[in-house]
Amino acid sequence: MSRPRTEAEYLARLVPPSVAGIGRRRLLAGAAGAGALLGTGALAGCGSDSGSDSGSDSKTVSLGSNQSDPNPKAVIAKVMDGFKTSTGIEAAINTVDHNTYQENINNYLQGKPDDVFMWFAGYRMRFFAARGLAGDLTETWGKLSGYSDAFKKASTGDDGKQYFVPTSYYPWAMFYRKSVWQQRGYQVPKTLDELNALGAQMKKDGLNPIAFADKDGWPAMGTFDVLNLRINGYQFHVDLMAGKEAWTSDKVKKIFDTWRGLLPLHQPDSLGRTWQEAAQSLQQKKSGMYLLGLFVAQQFGNDEQDDIDFFTFPEIDPAIGAKALDAPIDGYMMARKPKSEANARRLLEFVGSKEAANITVKNDPSTLVANSGADTSGYTALQKKAAELVGSATEIAQFLDRDTRPDFASTVIIPAFQQFIKNPNDIDGLVNSIENQKKSIFSS
Repeated sequence: MSRPRTEAEYLARLVPPSVAGIGRRRLLAGAAGAGALLGTGALAGCGSDSGSDSGSDSKTVSLGSNQSDPNPKAVIAKVMDGFKTSTGIEAAINTVDHNTYQENINNYLQGKPDDVFMWFAGYRMRFFAARGLAGDLTETWGKLSGYSDAFKKASTGDDGKQYFVPTSYYPWAMFYRKSVWQQRGYQVPKTLDELNALGAQMKKDGLNPIAFADKDGWPAMGTFDVLNLRINGYQFHVDLMAGKEAWTSDKVKKIFDTWRGLLPLHQPDSLGRTWQEAAQSLQQKKSGMYLLGLFVAQQFGNDEQDDIDFFTFPEIDPAIGAKALDAPIDGYMMARKPKSEANARRLLEFVGSKEAANITVKNDPSTLVANSGADTSGYTALQKKAAELVGSATEIAQFLDRDTRPDFASTVIIPAFQQFIKNPNDIDGLVNSIENQKKSIFSS
C-alpha cells in the first residue's frame, strides 16, 4: 500500500471505528468519505468470527507478521521452521510491510485477523486487549518459563490477565561507526553542550552529524521521547503519554525548543527519507551518529557488526541524569477468535520458549531475546553492550506510539511532529493544536 496522498486520506485510514466518536467520524467523512473509515482490509487475515475451534485438528496456523525487511523476515521464517519441526504444525506467514501493518492494525483486528499476530507491549497492547480484540493468554503463560516479573507485567492487560508473549527487545541509543570516530578522534559526549560541539565538528569534517529520517512518521517519536526523558524525567513522560499532562505546559515547550536547537545537526530533508536510508548513510560513513533502535544493525553487513557502537543520549539536566531510555518489547498476541485456537496456543508457547529464542540469537544480531533461558553466548559485542544498557536503566519506556492511545499517536502526533520538522518556529501554535486534539480524543 502506498503512503496516503492527502492528510484526509491519512486520517481516514488510521482512525479506528471502535474508538472514533460520532463527531470525529462525521468530520472525517466530510473530508474523505465515511466509507473510508472501514478501510479496505489491506492487512488481510485468515481468521474466523465463528468462535469455534474449527481448525483444531488441522496442522496449520496463520501468523500475521510485520517483519518485512529481508533480515528479520528470514529470521521469522527460521523460527517458524523450528515450530514445524517441533510440533508438525505449519505456520502460514502473512507478511505485510511494517508501516502498512501498523497503519491498518485497527481494521485488521476488527475483521478476520490471523490466528496469531505480531505486536508490541505497552499501552497499545492493553488498548486492544481492553476492547476485546485479543485473546486471553493467561493459560498459555502458565506454561512459559524464563521470563522475569517485568516481562510478565509488560504482557498484562488492565484486567490483570496476560495477552502478550514477549520475544525480543531493543534499546534506543546513539549509534556510530567506531572506525570513523577513531579516525577523527571523536569522543562520546556526556552533556548536551558536548553533543552540540561534537556535531559542529562533524559538520566541519563533511559529515551529517546526526542521520535522520521521518518519512514513515514514527522515527521522530524517538527524538521526542529521549528529550522528554532527559528534560522532564520518566514520570512526566508517561503521564504526558497517558493524557494526564498538558502539551501546552512550559515543560513540553522546552522539549520542542531543545529539539529546534538540535535540528541543524540533523540530516536534511528527513521527511522524504526512510529509516533504512538514514541507517545506510551511517553505514556508508556519510553520517556521524544516529538515534535509533538496535535494529539499525540490520543495515550493516556481517563483517561490519564489530564496527558498530553506541552511547546513551547525553544528560541535559544533572538532577535527572541519563539513565532512562526507550527499550520497546516485541512479541505475539492471539486473535480474539482464532480459526485454530489450539494451534495458535501451541505457536505462542513455542515462540515464548528458549528453543525459539536460541534460533533468534543464532540468526539476528539486531535484537535481544526476552527469555532468560536462552543461550546468549552467541551475542555480538554490540548485543552484550545493549543488554547491559537496558539492565542498568533506571526507567524504561516502550516508545511513544506504544505508550499512548494509538489514535492519538497516529492522527495527531505524527502530523504534528512532521509539521514541526518543516517549521520549528511556531512552538506555541504546535502545542496548542496538539492539546486541543488530545482533549477531544482522550475524552471519547
